[in-house]
Amino acid sequence: MKTNQGQEVGDLQMEDFIHIRQMTLDDIEMIHQVFNDHDIERDIDYILKCWDENESGARITLLAFYKDQLAGSLHLLSTSFYPPFAQQGIPEVNDFNVFDPFKRLGIGNRLMDAIETIAIEKYGKVGIGVGMHIYYGPAQRLYAKRGYLPDGRGVTYHNEVVMPFTNVCADNDLVLYMTKER
Repeated sequence: MKTNQGQEVGDLQMEDFIHIRQMTLDDIEMIHQVFNDHDIERDIDYILKCWDENESGARITLLAFYKDQLAGSLHLLSTSFYPPFAQQGIPEVNDFNVFDPFKRLGIGNRLMDAIETIAIEKYGKVGIGVGMHIYYGPAQRLYAKRGYLPDGRGVTYHNEVVMPFTNVCADNDLVLYMTKER
């Protein structure tokens, strides 16, 4: 059996095993445990903050399940930390994760489909930032294939535009921001 998106398993498609839903209060401990099980540090206070922001409408957190196991998540921030998005009212897809055992099953695309539908219906546009080092290569390709275009400001470091001939560290804070419209 292959695990590529759309691969058949009997009469079922692999994507038939994927379920996307919004975070609930009862998910907090499970999210914390599963992230830690996959060696992705998410402090319980961060997860509680995410829940509070879901309750207030400042954030939407979607969870992806594969055969009833948490396989990934992402957030939509109604107000981006990136100043140009915040000034233009562009919501930002944020903290997008698909756990290693569940990659290449179509989970990331299903999460993006769901969050883009929400964002574009509500705001008409959606933004996302992607890191500029090798670990973000698959995400860079995914966003390009999904129609995201750079916002034209070049790369940023700590949400500030990197000016020509400036030295910055190629860490997780070196980001290119992109948008997608209807």
